[in-house]
Amino acid sequence: MTSHTLHFIKNTIVVIICIWLSACGESPNSHQPATVDYFTNYPIESGGALINAMTGEPSGLISMIAGESASSAISSNIFNSLLKYDKNLELEGDLVKSWQISADQKTITFKLKPNLKWADNQPLTSADVLFTWQAVTNEKTASPYASDFQLVKKAETPDALTFSITYDQAYAPALDSWAGLHILPKHLLKGKDLHTSSFVRNPVGSHYYKLDKWAHGENLKLSRNANSVLGQAKIDKLITRIIPDNSAQFLELMADNIDLMGLDPIKYSRIIPARPELQQKLALYKELGNSYTYMGFNLKHKPFDDIRVRHAINYAIDKQEVIDGVYLGLGINIASPYKPGTRWSNPALTPYPYDPAKAKALLKQAGFVDTDGDGIVERDGKPFAFEIITNQNKEREKSAVLIQRRLKDVGIDVKIRAIEWASFISRFIKTGDFDVVVLGWGLGLDPDQFNIWHSSQQAPGQFNFIGYNNPAVDNLLEQGRLELNPDKRMKIYHEFARVLLEDSPIVYLSAGYGLTAINKRVKGIDNPAPPAGIGHNSHEWHIPTPLRRNEISAN
Repeated sequence: MTSHTLHFIKNTIVVIICIWLSACGESPNSHQPATVDYFTNYPIESGGALINAMTGEPSGLISMIAGESASSAISSNIFNSLLKYDKNLELEGDLVKSWQISADQKTITFKLKPNLKWADNQPLTSADVLFTWQAVTNEKTASPYASDFQLVKKAETPDALTFSITYDQAYAPALDSWAGLHILPKHLLKGKDLHTSSFVRNPVGSHYYKLDKWAHGENLKLSRNANSVLGQAKIDKLITRIIPDNSAQFLELMADNIDLMGLDPIKYSRIIPARPELQQKLALYKELGNSYTYMGFNLKHKPFDDIRVRHAINYAIDKQEVIDGVYLGLGINIASPYKPGTRWSNPALTPYPYDPAKAKALLKQAGFVDTDGDGIVERDGKPFAFEIITNQNKEREKSAVLIQRRLKDVGIDVKIRAIEWASFISRFIKTGDFDVVVLGWGLGLDPDQFNIWHSSQQAPGQFNFIGYNNPAVDNLLEQGRLELNPDKRMKIYHEFARVLLEDSPIVYLSAGYGLTAINKRVKGIDNPAPPAGIGHNSHEWHIPTPLRRNEISAN
């Protein structure tokens, strides 16, 4: 992943690799030893610093508020959840040692591990879990994940190690939702506004790392947390540099100033394989991720409220051209908002084909015709023109250019604007001030997408920012959350995907691969990767002493 996506973390696997694939500033004077032997069987030892790069800076480190990948990537090293996914994508305890589900499937009782502590040495108890649930469901918090936890009708703490929740009805994604919620310290946040508290930039957590320093616009430095509830990670320091330009990141990677980064297809397929000195020191990894890139319409703006217009645009865009031209074939043409090959992806659905003649016919049906011969169609005397906005991401910008060209072929005039990530979110996404966006969704393991598509999720800061409203989809999403039978649940989400494809609130552009380069000084990476991906055991990664940089600035 070379860029930001809006991050649907309620059902994601939280692993340290998220930071490094998103995008880190340490001194360019950091160098590896003059002679490097990557292939010696070095002993496993603790210490060293791992430096990575991030294209955009987090808006804050309380992910339940931020709702974007940069925040989640950093905070997932600082905070724990009740549950987590293991390397085979099975749920296991994170803060809890066990959990029990009642016979009617409505009550879950979690038992916390004993003697848990925050990084400031204060005890971590069930009171912190209850506080976090109260915070995420508080209307003032305005969390995009609130709907998952608002279904809890009763939450109790019978003792310091027990947290019990009861739902009105059995809730299928319940356990998964608790695997995505970072537990926050009550003793530091009680009575505070989570949006304005200094905790947003100076958090105290319980995970492998703690924040040492955040230099705005430059870097974030994390060091090992002596009170980590899961024991000690092998690497001492994680340094995340803020380098907005992907090409600048790659120069830093080649100069050994960062250790890993997400690659674009050209670097992965052409540049590194063509340079023996890069092949010698960089290991390449390719994984089909659980994310996709899309073009989304603001359905509250005309003419995108007209399904004929949305269909026309879908037919007018050559998705394979985007996959081949932008991603060098390292992508999959999709027709469903689920990872291809999983049970949730409806195999009966096919993408809209490239058919400009059909696109023109649909535009004509919608009243758009070229009356003055300038090549641009008009309706009611107004030319069909709009702006595509995206964040500063080369692949998305290139995709927008190809879209612009194909839409010009059917008489639509498109302009493109690329915007820095923080401004993109605050000025345009949260306010709904846009016509069309090119973005990505990073999803997770449970098929529930209520937060993205349900009509109730359209408030500022929530994820249904395109304004989608379909009662049939609302009903299916509500059913899917309550259906516990996996086969029946699959049919619900297959139908949801079918209706969504027919409605075309977005144009699916590609399901992409995660392409990663990691310096071979970093050892302990599983290859081939297990189902959870290469980052599942990043706490076990280590850097042998002979391969560490001679860097003063990482201290």
